[in-house]
Amino acid sequence: MATQGKQDATRLLADDHRKVEALFEKFEKASGDGKKEKIARDICTELKVHAMIEEEIFYPAIRGKIEGDLLDEAYVEHDGAKVLINEIEAGGPDDHFYDAKVKVLQEQIEHHVKEEEKMHDNMFQQARAADVDLVALGEEMAARKAELMAQAESQGLPPAKPATMETI
Repeated sequence: MATQGKQDATRLLADDHRKVEALFEKFEKASGDGKKEKIARDICTELKVHAMIEEEIFYPAIRGKIEGDLLDEAYVEHDGAKVLINEIEAGGPDDHFYDAKVKVLQEQIEHHVKEEEKMHDNMFQQARAADVDLVALGEEMAARKAELMAQAESQGLPPAKPATMETI
């Protein structure tokens, strides 16, 4: 973990993306409800922490320095994922739509990752071209991530809180 503090913000976030992609792949190959549930919970924890460090630190730091629509869409995409994360965490593998929810979450995350780091003129490229100290930002994000992961292990994280959606 200590090496993550020296990474720039976009590298830290890309590493998170690779970890979650690997967990989704592991989920697809898993058999047995206990294994699937553990992997799904790991996916949800990783995504909740990732979204929190992006929304608390990364997105505010790049607001006004990259294309605004791209950033607004990212918040809305996070909220769609948060709804599924909360439903997955509240349910279990014996729920009728459990595997479908994990699969749709995977598809949403794949789309989100594409916009952040893979498509032409993506968010990470724009952030690297902007006047932002990505190393300092990465250090701040790594510290917050470590704090949130410790909380996840000790007492758990609260349900994911949508940033752009009205609660009913």
